[in-house]
Amino acid sequence: MFKTRKIVDLSLPLTNETPIYPGDPEPNISVATMIENEGYNLHYVHIGSQTGSHVDAPYHFCPNGQRIDESDLSLFIGTGVVIPVLGKGEQEPIVMRDVEAYLDQLQPGKIVLFHTGWSQYAGEEKYFRHPFVQADVIEAMIERGIRTFFIDAINIDITGGTAFPVHDRIAAVNGIIAENLTNFQAIDFPDPLICAFPLRIVGSDGSPVRAVAMDVE
Repeated sequence: MFKTRKIVDLSLPLTNETPIYPGDPEPNISVATMIENEGYNLHYVHIGSQTGSHVDAPYHFCPNGQRIDESDLSLFIGTGVVIPVLGKGEQEPIVMRDVEAYLDQLQPGKIVLFHTGWSQYAGEEKYFRHPFVQADVIEAMIERGIRTFFIDAINIDITGGTAFPVHDRIAAVNGIIAENLTNFQAIDFPDPLICAFPLRIVGSDGSPVRAVAMDVE
């Protein structure tokens, strides 16, 4: 048995106003039935596979990559390493010098969380001009066995570009990306247990998640 001392919700609220990547399906959540009329409450939930806080399967950018239902579930849970990169400006890259002090902490089974602080701009146009991670940073982490990467922005690559080098490199090793997350500043305890399990959507490129960080003993 383990004891949970604290649970931090890393997920954005999922509403019709939740920010989505430009061009993705817009969420449409509405009432289907009501207790007063049908005897029970039920909602329609029309969302894309990448709506809200979500994970990307390799298939999202690799035609032969694993679908979300094929991904190893161990990739969605692990000890987190939070890397603060809070001083970045709009569309500024996260580079090796920003992360090198944390590389020695990385090993297979751990989850990297890039803490940009950009989720504070969710709902604003600025949200789409977020910092992004350079590919050589990801390559260095993959070499250390990391296969799961979280970011509190809508995209780990630059938004509005035509190339997705970070997605491509992570997909090539059947890794997982979690985006559109929030509240990383509330992870104020060491060795957080990170969980972000996807729905078992057969053949899908990704899935919404309820991502959490837990302080356990």
